[in-house]
Amino acid sequence: MLYWLFNYLASFYPVLANFHHVTLRAICAAITAFLLAVFFGDSVIAILKNYQFSQVIRAEGPQSHQKKQGTPTMGGAIILLSLLLSVLLWSNLANVYVWLVLFTTYGFAIIGAIDDLMKIKYKNTRGLSAKKKFFSQVLVAVITSSYLVMSATSKVDMTLFFPLFKDTFLYLGYFYIPFVICVIVGASNAVNLTDGLDGLATLPTVMISAALALIAYLVGHYYFASHISVTYIVGASELSIFCSAIVGSGLGFLWFNAYPAQIFMGDVGSLSLGAAMAIVAVIIKQELLFMLMSAVFVAETVSVILQVGSYKLTGKRIFKMAPLHHHFELKGWAEPKIIVRFWIITLMLVLVSLATLKLR
Repeated sequence: MLYWLFNYLASFYPVLANFHHVTLRAICAAITAFLLAVFFGDSVIAILKNYQFSQVIRAEGPQSHQKKQGTPTMGGAIILLSLLLSVLLWSNLANVYVWLVLFTTYGFAIIGAIDDLMKIKYKNTRGLSAKKKFFSQVLVAVITSSYLVMSATSKVDMTLFFPLFKDTFLYLGYFYIPFVICVIVGASNAVNLTDGLDGLATLPTVMISAALALIAYLVGHYYFASHISVTYIVGASELSIFCSAIVGSGLGFLWFNAYPAQIFMGDVGSLSLGAAMAIVAVIIKQELLFMLMSAVFVAETVSVILQVGSYKLTGKRIFKMAPLHHHFELKGWAEPKIIVRFWIITLMLVLVSLATLKLR
């Protein structure tokens, strides 16, 4: 909204013409989202405590988690509220990609909210059944991926590109739809599985979103896209504002979510943030690079798959407990050590991923 307002006022106050630039608006979006998250944080925590929207802790998990019983959950509402307001204020709302990422993000947020509310209502950790949750996620992803395919203007829009190799790609055609569904649903659940310790999923989401903001800016400008040999996508640079808003709102939420957490993200936050990053990666044609940056989330998911598969096939467990962060807890690692080390790994992966853009 401010984009249009400043464009109009620029004829009277030329300095406001600077707000036409994506870079300035992206910075403003991050700052705005951070301030809103910090501003709303205490109020949201108070409301959740008042209505007893508290986290249910699994009895079979690490016993150190039992002291967290009663901590407010559904804190992702802080992120989602500040994210939405910031994006509406600073984005060019005529850009269809903005609405597509908002639809995907808040579609998954609704699924997560229902899941959280059911856990709170029945005071267990089950929530929505796996089938209902998966079906709902796939439904939102189908709508998103179908729109991308139907609005495709060339084969490039349905092509998978590989990091490091500028001339290596795979045209998927209509198989692009199930591929996108897998990326979005997979990322959503991966972040959800990782969100088991204070701030563990929050800062990696911030770092990956910051990298996606930079890449979105580059691929949305013909000169920069050509310089680093990536696909130029008209209008994609506007997504850097959305990603920057995730960065700001995520840092604002971390203000309250850092160890020891005053509030937990809940499925409403983790499911939506995973989907948000994934749909941005899909639009800017960096799905595989996104997977590399998200290797911590991927490892958490793979640990669950291996654990379940091994137990069903052999009756034995590979890890002391899955997801992976619980394995390290039961090995005696302190929670802050696990969190910070996972953060460091993600930072290194993000830097490596960004370096591949220049090494193509």
